[in-house]
Amino acid sequence: MPRAVHIIGGGLAGLAAAVRLVDTPTRITVYEATAVPGGRCRSYHDHATDLVIDNGNHLLLTGNHAAFAYARAIGSEDCLVGPDEAEFNFFDLATSKGWTLRLNRGPIPWWIFDSTRRVPGTRPLDYLRLARLLNAPDKPIGEVIDCKGPLYEQLLVPLITSALNTEPRESSAALAGAIIRETLARGGQACRPRIAREGLGTALVEPACTYLQKSGATIHLRQELRALRFGDQTVAELDFGDEKIALAPQDSVILAVPPFAAPGLVPGISAPSAFRAILNVHFRVDELPPALPPLVGVLNGTTEWVFAFPGRISTTTSNADRFMREPKEGLADTIWRDVCAVTGLTGERPRWQIVRERRATFAATPEQNAKRPGTATAWRNLFLAGDWTATGLPSTIEGAIRSGFRAADHVKALAG
Repeated sequence: MPRAVHIIGGGLAGLAAAVRLVDTPTRITVYEATAVPGGRCRSYHDHATDLVIDNGNHLLLTGNHAAFAYARAIGSEDCLVGPDEAEFNFFDLATSKGWTLRLNRGPIPWWIFDSTRRVPGTRPLDYLRLARLLNAPDKPIGEVIDCKGPLYEQLLVPLITSALNTEPRESSAALAGAIIRETLARGGQACRPRIAREGLGTALVEPACTYLQKSGATIHLRQELRALRFGDQTVAELDFGDEKIALAPQDSVILAVPPFAAPGLVPGISAPSAFRAILNVHFRVDELPPALPPLVGVLNGTTEWVFAFPGRISTTTSNADRFMREPKEGLADTIWRDVCAVTGLTGERPRWQIVRERRATFAATPEQNAKRPGTATAWRNLFLAGDWTATGLPSTIEGAIRSGFRAADHVKALAG
């Protein structure tokens, strides 16, 4: 019998691991505890708006090499769309003024010498402070750079808040530096924004499931792992409650579950224990303004990013613990006013839906970053995957997919 790889968790980390393994002589089985795969990147039909919406809004950049390798493998790269140049539109609600950050393609940042392309009110020398983050120790950002001024307030705050989902001053400088190294430091070629215009499910989840099933993999839904049974240096059995699966000596397990679930399954592993929330609001808007960019960053508002999709406007607010107990009706009114100011839309609030992800990501502080485990474990056939593992990146789609690829590579190496 060919050896088997059991992947526990059907989010992007688990799916990426399976995609990476389809070219090997293994029986691949993915077990997802919920009714739908995708994890935080799932799409579903929402009755309040009568639209297919995403659980949360996510932005990719062209420098996210693992994410695009995954999309190419499953045949969905064309579903990720965006401008040909690295352009980011911003709107400041305090001044009612908009501006656009425009990076040149190459790694030498000529754009910082052009006042029409850089952050308003900044000078070229201001950008030298970013160099302090490139190889920063894992300390809070507030101990590495001066957290004030136009560059910090108008660029670093929205960038770090959205990427790390944590208050910038207390966020890990090492993780912020990793983001800057892979984006701004590589120039506009790596920074062109990409969104899943037809939804994350259409772009990253459904094509992966189709690809895996056509390749002979099996995906089980509503299959929650209750326990791992350990033998001598290996996982010997998977306990799903009603079903128990004994593992052969050559079989492997990739555990791609959330960080709050993993310690209960694997004794002795460390995992982040503090989390931050994300607030997403979806509005049904049948006719969008014709010149509306697909993405607008918002300063001095309740919402932080406005996404334009066919038939809807979606907004995201990161580090949003303060909004988790706010009445939904009032939040929808407040954010709709922000949307109108940014987009030029008018009229009464349309049909809407609020999605609050209370444990959307781990808190990207130095203390929590230090708790992230590596891929390998004390058991030779058990490997960890997930954006909360030690990917070197904060909790992002890119980090999740890299972790899945890395776990799959460990399985391949184990097989020799």
